[in-house]
Amino acid sequence: RHGKVPVVVSHHKCAGAKNWGRTKETLAFFDQMRQHQEIGCDVYPYSASSSTLDLKQVTDEFDIVITWSQTHPQQAGKTLAQIAIDWQMSMLEAAKLLMPAGAIYYNMDERDVRRVLSYPVSMIGSDGLPNDPMPHPRLWGAFPRVLGHYCRDEGLFPLTTAIHKMTGLSASHFRLPQRGLVKVGYFADLVLFDPQTIRDVASFSDPKRPADGIEAVMVNGVMSYGPDKHITGRAAADLTLRSEYEH
Repeated sequence: RHGKVPVVVSHHKCAGAKNWGRTKETLAFFDQMRQHQEIGCDVYPYSASSSTLDLKQVTDEFDIVITWSQTHPQQAGKTLAQIAIDWQMSMLEAAKLLMPAGAIYYNMDERDVRRVLSYPVSMIGSDGLPNDPMPHPRLWGAFPRVLGHYCRDEGLFPLTTAIHKMTGLSASHFRLPQRGLVKVGYFADLVLFDPQTIRDVASFSDPKRPADGIEAVMVNGVMSYGPDKHITGRAAADLTLRSEYEH
């Protein structure tokens, strides 16, 4: 606060059964602190997290599904609780034998997720792990899930709000010049999608699936993904335009 530095909490969630429902407290605290300092947060639109198997997070309060294991690959897709029963040992002992491994933690309450998604200054984040053998489906489906499931199907907020939470709001928070808006003189980062059909199809069991309803993606004015579903890669920014802006 003394340095007048903006704060972004990433990723805001209330993980663990004992914390479910506490977003009412945390967001109220955000409201209080925003009176004195610029504060924002990001959130991914799922009530389960996914990462490497962490012994510190082993619990019987919610389901933990093993996504991969180097030592026991045949256990992938089973819950840690079931594996422990099959092996006739504690969940912690089973987790140690599975290491190194990946896991899905069903550690959040859906009502908390919706509460944070709806918060005025929350941005949409993905936080996927591209090199994970079984990545969280948010790597492929986070933004389409917001546009399709939460915006269109559940009516959590208008389409304009959903788009702003993943474009203009993010660019503003992170001070990215000439980004986040469709405006003359800005970099042409554009997505052409059908709001009636866009939806995430990536799942925890089959996460590497492109979303439906996205027709084209343009980065820095160059087509990067089109109807042929071919990804052409990243396009360099127009440095002349950036230079003129900075001067």
